[in-house]
Amino acid sequence: MSVFALGLNHTTAPLDLRGRLAFAPEQMAPALRGLRERLQRAVPEAAIVSTCNRTELYVAAGQAPAQELVRPALDWLAEQGGIPGGQLQGHSYVMEDRAAARHAFRVAAGLDSMVLGEPQILGQMKQAVRLADEAGTLGTTLHQLFQRSFAVAKEVRTSTEIGAHSISMAAAAVRLAAQIFERLEDIRVLFVGAGEMVELVATHFAARTPKAMAVANRTLERGEKLAARFGGEVLRLSDLPSRLHEFDAVVSCTASTLPIIGLGAVERALKARRHRPMFMVDLAVPRDIEPEVAQLADVFLYTVDDLSSLVQTAGEKRQAAVEQAEAIIDAGVTSFAHWLDQRAAVPLIQALNRQADDWAALELARAKKLLARGEPVDQVLQALSRGLTHKMLHGTLAELHAADGDERARLAHTVSRLFLRGSTRGSGNGGGDPGPDAER
Repeated sequence: MSVFALGLNHTTAPLDLRGRLAFAPEQMAPALRGLRERLQRAVPEAAIVSTCNRTELYVAAGQAPAQELVRPALDWLAEQGGIPGGQLQGHSYVMEDRAAARHAFRVAAGLDSMVLGEPQILGQMKQAVRLADEAGTLGTTLHQLFQRSFAVAKEVRTSTEIGAHSISMAAAAVRLAAQIFERLEDIRVLFVGAGEMVELVATHFAARTPKAMAVANRTLERGEKLAARFGGEVLRLSDLPSRLHEFDAVVSCTASTLPIIGLGAVERALKARRHRPMFMVDLAVPRDIEPEVAQLADVFLYTVDDLSSLVQTAGEKRQAAVEQAEAIIDAGVTSFAHWLDQRAAVPLIQALNRQADDWAALELARAKKLLARGEPVDQVLQALSRGLTHKMLHGTLAELHAADGDERARLAHTVSRLFLRGSTRGSGNGGGDPGPDAER
């Protein structure tokens, strides 16, 4: 069984490229089925992790070598974003087996995030697993990989201080706003979207008691629920163009595949505000706010990549926590690799069991015939025992007879380990002479 991870993230690809390869939750099922159809020969298991910072394919490919599947998987991913395969290859990475497991564990634990130790990625990975399961592409191997990654992430959280010193994206957004406005208590803040990230940013802003807060969302019910938490107003997305000028700060993070705040709308808002500055944060991938907005003189527009510069880097305590986390991950990788190796022996074990069942059925049928002819029970049982023993040992003894020299010594050692455990018989000559009855 081979496993590989193929993807791109905030360290390998720019924001706009990541945006072209982002998958919304409702796109996951058809995307996963399309990926598996492309790799149909290997009938692989597949899952897609897609966030603002990364898009990654995880594939368990049965007995097919991972190298044979990486190229078609990369081509499929490039097609989803309308990107030349060569261009995507320059921004992507591929990891196999142990390296793929290590990567998944580090992602789940927040060690591969833009904000070191951030907790949101764990929930996003769990959602990816659930969607793959619902699409019917999550099999035993990927289930094990992800469940172990969740367990490792939990241990990292409880045993280290990996997230204790982080400045989250939400806190970074508030710090930026505080650099632009003298008093956050005097500003009006609009949140576009009502997902987890927006809720987190709204919580941080609410702690600074702004003058007013409002939520604009495609689904009014969800927007009302979030707005009610902070005593804010709820807007329809269709109201944005006519209401945008009322807000000093705008934070947007939706699952829209196209920008929902355009250059023209912001220009009109600035004119109505008499060019009082606007602070805008676009946490969405793909973008919610047209990038040209950043060129306007009175707008301070920040993307998810821009916020990374405000995140604290590791000090001594953080470095110690990272080292502890890596040690936990190392143990998890070793355990998963051992499980994967055991899985490779499953077809052989199944074949051995089938062969043993066939032998038992043959000897049992022969015993029943002997009993039906009136043969003594003891003799029938002895014949049954001899027949089974002969069938089980015949191939092994034949191989011992055929081998010679070093090969015979190695084979004898293996046979001794398999059949003479706890016994001293034959230990002096690597299993002993098969004896005159060996070929019976």
